[in-house]
Parts: sequence; C-alpha cells; structure tokens
Amino acid sequence: MTYVVTDNCIKCKYTDCVEVCPVDCFYEGENMLVIHPDECIDCGVCEPECPADAIKPDTEPNLEKWLTVNADFAKQWPNITQKKEQPADAKEFDGQEGKFDKYFSPKPGTGD
Repeated sequence: MTYVVTDNCIKCKYTDCVEVCPVDCFYEGENMLVIHPDECIDCGVCEPECPADAIKPDTEPNLEKWLTVNADFAKQWPNITQKKEQPADAKEFDGQEGKFDKYFSPKPGTGD
C-alpha cells in the first residue's frame, strides 16, 4: 500500500505534508505535489497534515488514475522536503471539482 496525492492538491499545493514525511517521497510539480509509490513506506503521517484532504491511501476506490499520475510525475519532478508558502489563491481552489482537466500542469516545480 502507498498513499497518493489526488485532484484537490491541484492549485492548492499546501506543503505541510512534506515536512512530516520520514522518507522524503514527495515531488513538486508547478501546481501540485505527488508521492513516489516506490518510496512511500505507508506510515500515513502525511494524510492528516493535508489541509485540502488531497492525500488518500491507495486502498480507497477509484484511485487508479491518481496512482498513475503520482508514479509517472514522481520520476519527472524534483524532490521537495521543506514546507513552502501555498499559493495566495489556494483557498479559492480548495474543493473545486474537475481540477485535473482544467488546471493540471505537467511542468516541474522548483523542489528544494
């Protein structure tokens, strides 16, 4: 089992989760984070830290798409281990439906 970052991270990109991760398995895109499934140790400490409730265990239904997104982009984006400021408009995007199709960016973030 692993944890995955889902749709609600897009354009919210809170980084509270990266600070508590004991194995530094988060990777930063331009407007969201992902978890590397081969590095995640299933400790679960990141899930309650996410203000947007965007981190889920892969045992929840209908997360296949997000497992693929996390696995693919964790190989392309830089590692992030330190908390950063969230986007100024993060609260406006929290909870919006369909953010992947509207806003997802495959561009990398800056990492640490």
